[in-house]
Amino acid sequence: MQFRLSEIQSQLAQQTVTASAGGGMVQATADGRGRIRAIRIDPQAVAQGDIEMLEDLVLAAVSQAQQRAAELYQAEVKKLASGLPFPFQLPL
Repeated sequence: MQFRLSEIQSQLAQQTVTASAGGGMVQATADGRGRIRAIRIDPQAVAQGDIEMLEDLVLAAVSQAQQRAAELYQAEVKKLASGLPFPFQLPL
């Protein structure tokens, strides 16, 4: 099981999820482990000069990307746990 879990973690490191905020003005990409790999900011967002709004959009996009990565991780671990003969459910 430990080998399979390591394998899943390696696979998750290769997968990415992307989330956006502000109608796509800010995009954050995270790997399957939740580490942020890229941030894209539309030049229009910077041109507006509203730094507080831009900060909020970046935070929202990053939070959503990390949430999606956590859901991806939980789904993979759940698949692994469902194949094991436990007499009870493991908390995820």
